Amino acid sequence: MTYYREKLWPAPWLFFGTALVIPASLLVFLPIDFRVGVVTAVVLYGGCVAALLLGSPVIEVTDSEFRAGRARLPLDVVGAVTAYRGDEATLERGRHLDARAWLLIRGWISPVVKVEVADEIDPAPYWLVSTRQPDAVIDALGRAKAKA
Repeated sequence: MTYYREKLWPAPWLFFGTALVIPASLLVFLPIDFRVGVVTAVVLYGGCVAALLLGSPVIEVTDSEFRAGRARLPLDVVGAVTAYRGDEATLERGRHLDARAWLLIRGWISPVVKVEVADEIDPAPYWLVSTRQPDAVIDALGRAKAKA
């Protein structure tokens, strides 16, 4: 059973930013051939958009694990979970960050959740994961752990 699922889609401004590949490729290829320039611009921008969409990780809480991207954390080793927003989130991603922590950070998503790892053999003391709805992640982890 899935308690929570979120795909970390790119922010809209990223699509506008990657659109700069269009005039750049036109500048290079238009002097050679107009059609080649236009086709190259369209293909490069399409590739950028596809990379942004296909590279978006998923956060999921199921009845047995917490998944963030390709990484999986069994619920029996999930410790305390804390949400951070605004300046606190910036500090957690920066000055307060433990170099051993496992990260799934997206720069266009400000809030993060910190999931403590209660496993002595795991080298990561916690996971720090970007999410647009940190309270929903905490609630889902609480419900999943209660049923496990």
